[in-house]
Amino acid sequence: MKNSFSLSAVALGLALVSCGPASPVQQILPTFIAPAEGVVPAPNEAYPTAQASESNTSQSVSGFSLNLRRAWREGKQVNAELCFTLPDSSDWTVWEAHYEYGGTSVSEFSSAFLSKEEGQSGQGPQRCDQLSFFVPPDADLSSSSLTVESVGAYPSAEEYCSLYMPKIQQKLDERGVGITLECQVVDGASSMQIVDKPEGMSQDEAEQLVFSDEFYTVRGPWIFTVSMTP
Repeated sequence: MKNSFSLSAVALGLALVSCGPASPVQQILPTFIAPAEGVVPAPNEAYPTAQASESNTSQSVSGFSLNLRRAWREGKQVNAELCFTLPDSSDWTVWEAHYEYGGTSVSEFSSAFLSKEEGQSGQGPQRCDQLSFFVPPDADLSSSSLTVESVGAYPSAEEYCSLYMPKIQQKLDERGVGITLECQVVDGASSMQIVDKPEGMSQDEAEQLVFSDEFYTVRGPWIFTVSMTP
């Protein structure tokens, strides 16, 4: 009887505890601290931005001009907007360029088309591209330069006939190479063909002369001084 009564008392005590009101859970609320008046947040110096002091600067080499419309630093990139008059209707763009600062030269860049506007006073259309170079965020760009080595356009098969064959033939004749070109229809499309060449010249040698990129490349260099201080 004694053991039975003890067990019943324990059970009754547990039941009362479980049925009693639960202890309230303490809620932790966020604390908001009002900013002090007149305090301006510090700039993120790890990703500086700066505008080059040079703008609308033109450089001309062999009669071909490039215009640096503006240049600026944005975090880890240096961007430059370049404009030039298209020599013909081909898709001309910057082929080779490098950005130089503090003894370091960056030759890898990305290029994005910006605009194409009709020319004035008998000039050809003007094209503008944006070049972007990667630089470390702590790089000193107070004295730097942008150099464009070449501008070019890959001609299509039809453009070889309509635009480039007369210029190529003229150059070959001036050099006395002895190669004759002709436009022929191949598989339903016009194609520039070598119809005559010196007897001792192989077909590969003739094609290297005829299809050289010198006929659709304009070489500089065009050098622009760029000064950026954060």
